[in-house]
Amino acid sequence: MTSTEATAAGPSSAGIWNLPNILTMLRIALVPFFVWFLLVDAPGLHSQSGLWRWAAVLAFAVAIYTDKLDGDIARSRGLITDFGKIADPIADKLLIGSALVMLSVLGELPWWVTIVILVREWGITALRFFVIRYGVIPASRGGKLKTAVQTAAIFLYLLPLAALAPWLVWVAFAVMMAAVLITVWTGGEYVVEALRLRSRGKRHGTKEPT
Repeated sequence: MTSTEATAAGPSSAGIWNLPNILTMLRIALVPFFVWFLLVDAPGLHSQSGLWRWAAVLAFAVAIYTDKLDGDIARSRGLITDFGKIADPIADKLLIGSALVMLSVLGELPWWVTIVILVREWGITALRFFVIRYGVIPASRGGKLKTAVQTAAIFLYLLPLAALAPWLVWVAFAVMMAAVLITVWTGGEYVVEALRLRSRGKRHGTKEPT
């Protein structure tokens, strides 16, 4: 996402302490606050309309906005760094992962949804490292769509939809099911691409990772 999508431009000589990286750090720092807001709102508040629930929604929205903003700034100002390449996807996975886990802990999202998405996310991350000697698996359009739909689904689940309009709960569920399908589909695409990279690397005599 964001700054990692711009890696083709090459890393910048700028230090760690630049605006895009600070925004990424802010996104990571927001994760424990986001989790705490949900936990504080949890006791006896399955109506999902407490003040702290709205604080969690705001924290998630700010974190998602910084995700877009840091990439835009990094590309426009040439501030793409090695730190950003590593920290940005970690921040994304921490935010999305914590949101899914917390929604399941609160009984608002089936655990199988959380498990499927997290296994895919961390599995593909591990796969990227496994085949890195053969080449880099670039972010696909499907991968970007997956991230957008996942984010939209989580945001809808975080909103107090039952209090606002009960029928919106079904909209949130439909978007989440779309996110699961796209997540699994794009995961399969990445596996196929990894096998192709490995096959091409072996044909060109690249050594197996040890």
